Amino acid sequence: MRAPSAGRTAARWGCLRRLGLLPVLLLVGGALLDYNTPPHFSAEAFYTAAPMTAAALLSLRATILAGVGACAADLALLTHFGFIGDSGGQSELATVATVSAFAVVLNRLIYYSDVQLQSARRIALAVQRAVLPEPPASIGSLRIAVRYQSAVKEAQIGGDLYSVQDTPYGMRCVVGDVRGKGMEAVKAVDVALGAFREAAEEEPTLAGTAARLDRAVRREAEQRAGLERTEGFVTAVLAEIPPSGDELRLVNRGHPAPLLLHDGAVRAVEPSVPALPLALADLGGDEDRTDTVPLPPGATLLLYTDGLTEARDRAGVFYDPVAGLSGRTFPDPDTLLDALLTEVAHHTGGRITDDMALLAVRREGV
Repeated sequence: MRAPSAGRTAARWGCLRRLGLLPVLLLVGGALLDYNTPPHFSAEAFYTAAPMTAAALLSLRATILAGVGACAADLALLTHFGFIGDSGGQSELATVATVSAFAVVLNRLIYYSDVQLQSARRIALAVQRAVLPEPPASIGSLRIAVRYQSAVKEAQIGGDLYSVQDTPYGMRCVVGDVRGKGMEAVKAVDVALGAFREAAEEEPTLAGTAARLDRAVRREAEQRAGLERTEGFVTAVLAEIPPSGDELRLVNRGHPAPLLLHDGAVRAVEPSVPALPLALADLGGDEDRTDTVPLPPGATLLLYTDGLTEARDRAGVFYDPVAGLSGRTFPDPDTLLDALLTEVAHHTGGRITDDMALLAVRREGV
């Protein structure tokens, strides 16, 4: 959800500036090599590489200048060695000029492609903000933070979802993962979150909220065709902290177990009875069971999607958040989530293969 740090952005710009010198180095190096080698040796490869490199890295003006410079350098060296009048020299100069002209066309294609990509990113970000708005930073004595990381950076949004709501029954939140990708997954996210926001305000119990959510997701899945119609579902965890703040209630519908952090200890809050994902309740099973655990002051609830626990290193080892967070304390939810994302990036070497949603809720001490 957060933008890249200023340090990383500055480093990228510094790298681009250094790469921007490459066409100049190619021209100067090619000219020196051509001048200091036997007459029949040609640095044509350097002259053609310079405008093509400029086309990929620099502006239209810089690409044109690189092409003109390449033609001028080749012409000067051909004249110096007396090859400008024969067919070989003219063919070489024509090749450099043709490649330079093509470099200008390529630069324009890259530019318009980048414009389209930036437009798509802005649209995706607007969709993300509309579908997954920032939750309140605090509700009563509870402090809240979220992070969302998409496996496809250009998309910025996928099938993971979260929502936090202040209701008459306390703080209620949900974290879930829609089966599938693309716009169908985004539509399912929108349906699930809309149903949750309505049910969270109206249903007196967390189990009733989960049942309403199940029906809404099932209706949406039934509107799909073929495989999506029969296998569409959402795994989710719903959580509730009543106004007293002294306990945590959970309904888990086939989702990774939440973690409870307190004084350096980390434990997974497994459901007492396993339940099917949302939209699959009609396949059998008991009614939703609400599990209740104490929530002492200073404790933090961490909800997440399987993008966290399925993050692998190069050896194929999955990241273990219990081991990674045990023995550590964090002053606030934002610090916790930032540290978690940093650890996952280090564990995977920056290779993100699945979307990841994180939601942390901390009960402040009294």
